[in-house]
Amino acid sequence: MNQPNPASFGRLRESATVSGYGLRYAWRTARVWWYSAWLRTLARFSRTFFGSFWLGLSNLLSVSLLAMVYGTVLKVQSPWDYAVYLGFGLTIWGFISQSIVTGCSLFSTRRDQLVNNALPALFYCLEEWAFQIQTFAQAFAIVIAVAAIIKPIIVAHALTTMWLPLLNLLLFCFWALGSMALLGARFKDVEQLTPILLQLVFLLSPILYRKDSLGPLSLLADLNPLYRVLESVRTALIDGRINGWNEVANLAINVIVIASLMRLLKLFRHRLPLWA
Repeated sequence: MNQPNPASFGRLRESATVSGYGLRYAWRTARVWWYSAWLRTLARFSRTFFGSFWLGLSNLLSVSLLAMVYGTVLKVQSPWDYAVYLGFGLTIWGFISQSIVTGCSLFSTRRDQLVNNALPALFYCLEEWAFQIQTFAQAFAIVIAVAAIIKPIIVAHALTTMWLPLLNLLLFCFWALGSMALLGARFKDVEQLTPILLQLVFLLSPILYRKDSLGPLSLLADLNPLYRVLESVRTALIDGRINGWNEVANLAINVIVIASLMRLLKLFRHRLPLWA
């Protein structure tokens, strides 16, 4: 019987690693990482009566309570409009912040899988991203449905102007999650520092209050990339306005950054298990 050639195993291993990175790999394995993320959602609520509906219900209850409290404290003129404004802001912010925070510890929590499985690190980024999208979608859909009762024009905006800003939001959250996963694996302090910074950014961003309330400090909001991504989606939904050229430019930037992130994941593929 012929003995296997060790060199052939080396070439096979190398080719499998190289083909396991990039947009092509993400597309070919989309059903796998999406379904894997969905199984996590099902397992999370496997013994509850409402199932994953709790994701949207808990978010809606939080928004309702905060809208009532802050609407009274800030003495808003139109409480219902403020509830819509706050609902979209908090829901989108939750998606952004949760993607970033979970990204910080992604590779450390998946260390055993990185060491023992042949799946590339990109797969775990895609799976976590899909999980965050599914969580966000269920909360976001319920907020849109309730907001549409208050302001019916939101339905038309959700069917027309929302999609390009929403696509940019999803892509932004992917590369933010992947970037923080790399940083969190290499520098352990990132996991501790990120929630603190996000809390400060949240308080300085016009999410609970209107941007014009900042006065001269509104420049802080303009320089805040997290807020700008959030506000693009919220404005498209509430007012039906988008800046087409800005959204196209943001889309191009997101694609370039994602391509760069995938190259970095490939470059550091052998170091990640050691870092984690």
